[in-house]
Amino acid sequence: MKNVPVIKLGLVAVSRDCFPIELSHSRRSKVAAACKALELPLVEIPTIIENENHTLQALEELKKNGVNALVVYLGNFGPEGPETILAQRFDGPVMFVAAAEESGSDLIDGRGDAYCGMLNASYNIGLRKLRPWIPEYPVGTPEEVAALIRDFLPVARIIVGLKHLKIFSFGPRPQDFLACNAPIKPLYDLGIEIMENSELDLYDICLAAKEDPMVAEVSRAMADELGVGNTYPGMLDKLAQYEVALRRFMENNLGASRYGIFANKCWPAFEKYFGHVPCFINSRLAAEGIPVSCEVDIYGALSEYIAACATLRPPAILDINNTVPRDMYEANRAAMKDYAQSDLFMGFHCGNVSSACLVRPKMKYQLIMHRLQEPGQEPNITRGTIEGQIRAGEVTIFRLQSTADTRLKSYIAQGEVLDVDPRSFGSIGVFAIREMGRFYRHVLIEKRYPHHTAVAFAHAGKALYAAARMLGVGDIAFNQPRGVYYPTENPFA
Repeated sequence: MKNVPVIKLGLVAVSRDCFPIELSHSRRSKVAAACKALELPLVEIPTIIENENHTLQALEELKKNGVNALVVYLGNFGPEGPETILAQRFDGPVMFVAAAEESGSDLIDGRGDAYCGMLNASYNIGLRKLRPWIPEYPVGTPEEVAALIRDFLPVARIIVGLKHLKIFSFGPRPQDFLACNAPIKPLYDLGIEIMENSELDLYDICLAAKEDPMVAEVSRAMADELGVGNTYPGMLDKLAQYEVALRRFMENNLGASRYGIFANKCWPAFEKYFGHVPCFINSRLAAEGIPVSCEVDIYGALSEYIAACATLRPPAILDINNTVPRDMYEANRAAMKDYAQSDLFMGFHCGNVSSACLVRPKMKYQLIMHRLQEPGQEPNITRGTIEGQIRAGEVTIFRLQSTADTRLKSYIAQGEVLDVDPRSFGSIGVFAIREMGRFYRHVLIEKRYPHHTAVAFAHAGKALYAAARMLGVGDIAFNQPRGVYYPTENPFA
């Protein structure tokens, strides 16, 4: 993906001056070797921190090596002041992890007490109001620590990505879509820039792209991607012109930011002036890590981008849309596995899911817009969706959202798309999430979430939860297992 950070990890060992520094040195080397075996992008920093002067040296070495994510490794007890100053002054995400003892036959000179040192480190982390990532069990052998560092990679991509992100929006939300509320103050709190523009600005940049030589190149790429699904070849140049306009706008307006995403108005006036729907273009850009959310859903676009950073796969934004009918459930019992009918729903949008995530993708027209804008006519201005059944496999639904009073909240739920024909239109699939019915009522409804959800096409809950914690999100909801009640759930129901 072109629009997500490339992470370079730095491994810095620390040592309390009354413990043997050789322990930290040898243990760090073993962790670095284990990381190399996992092909992790890691630099072993020579300086071992015993005091604040060492902290300054290590910061210089990290900067010199282009490190943008830091692993603080307690090879022994560690100096809680200097090691947390390192985390405080490092300009990027930080994780803390500690060494387990190596042998029952070497617990005098070879005992490091890093298990104890993590407690003091955590106290100083709190004093400095830091939010590093500390794994669920942050102590281990070199191989175990390397596995934890591997888990840190997607978390680091999210944090670095958001720090250098700009969101471009075009137009106000459509009438009756106030559910996609987007207070922008929390975006600045996260380090995200936002540039809000009008629909007229969008139309203007599209007109300006008409003679751009890149249009022909993009049109050919669209034809190659669609293959036999290219049902409207005559309109590809028009679609390509719109895509080129967005790309050029992003290139010209990133400014101090490194990554960009879009939240664009896509109806009802859009079709009359642009002569198509934007869905296929949105799907193509998402495949590069540049999500374009529908209906000016700013937090939806942000959630999609977080999903892309977590998985390095195309994200999507879908409506949590409709129930699975009883006759469909009964007719597909084998494919439904052991899910209850209330565990199921259909995820749908007009036609914005990347073609790689669809079964036999095909360009069609937007049926809902056609009913509204071209009733009784051959589709014309409503053409341009990419449609098909969403491929079966693991998914995570996720959303980061601000409340009207600018408090961040989030939800995460892992599940799968089932191999069941939805027998409907758009980009659509049958989703299965354990205890979805209760999650729907006591998280999505109770906490006033909008109908849009970001979809990661993998199980990404671990990274998403860790990143949300590091971003300071206090309310992170997930689907509770049966027998564990939500605070608002009626125990007698």
